[in-house]
Amino acid sequence: MFHSPQDVHKKILGANGEKKVAAYLKKLGMKIVKRNYRTPFGEADLVAEIGDETVFVEVKTRASEKFGSPAEGVTKAKRERYRKIALFYGKQTGAEPNARFDVAEVLADGEIRYIPYAF
Repeated sequence: MFHSPQDVHKKILGANGEKKVAAYLKKLGMKIVKRNYRTPFGEADLVAEIGDETVFVEVKTRASEKFGSPAEGVTKAKRERYRKIALFYGKQTGAEPNARFDVAEVLADGEIRYIPYAF
């Protein structure tokens, strides 16, 4: 399968953003329990825990804000997928998670804008 240079750049950009956000969350006292958690309903970028909460984090990394903020890329369909992912996670772990859904924006300069309870 052929991947264009643009596709490769996006994958690298996204992976670097997720790595930065994971380090940021650890500094906030969260424990990262899953990265790129795949389910039949889609993938959660990061799953973390803090206190009694399970935090599902969508990481949006952008080279620019030319087409809007990164968080604006979290569509209604994406939010619904995350809800299904959380239910699946609860069934897999045997515990109904006290779930919350956060969004982390990673900008070209490396700045992280973190939005807890985003949806």
